[in-house]
Amino acid sequence: MKRIFQILPWIILVVAGYLFLTKTFSINTSVESKHQMLTEKIEAIGKLELVRYQISDVLEHKAKTDFLPEASVLLIVKAEAVGCIDLTKITRDAIVVTGDSAEITLPQPEICYVKIDHKKSRVYDTKMAFFREADLVDAAYKEAERKLTEEVKKSNILAQTKTNALSVLKPIIEGLGYKNVKLNFE
Repeated sequence: MKRIFQILPWIILVVAGYLFLTKTFSINTSVESKHQMLTEKIEAIGKLELVRYQISDVLEHKAKTDFLPEASVLLIVKAEAVGCIDLTKITRDAIVVTGDSAEITLPQPEICYVKIDHKKSRVYDTKMAFFREADLVDAAYKEAERKLTEEVKKSNILAQTKTNALSVLKPIIEGLGYKNVKLNFE
């Protein structure tokens, strides 16, 4: 018991010293951000997204210059492409209702967007880039986006969008009370 009373003041002194030092010499960091936001444009959008492709691409991008060694970057790119139909293009003339039948002429499907997911994409490796690394990676991402858009246009995303439009819209229109529903594309 006597031993505890001898050690207890030292423990209290060490704890008090620690608290004093951390409060006195602590570095307080404060972050302040000021925003001046302005809405530049408000646009009505009537695009019905019907299919989404998740795409992965491995890209090796090389930059050759006369006086510097060949620089290269290896990217693993994750992207998505979305097929949609713009419902704002449907006119009154495109909808024909006769009794319990409805015929709707839909606009042609389109590719809404192809975009790279930069949070999931990775720079796997860079070689001989030195001070050009940021420009090299930027050029590689631009090339990846160009190639992805080109490949998506070659894919069957538009045909899949048509198929999905029929399977999504037909039950909705039937739910409105029309027994015979016919959906066409321009």
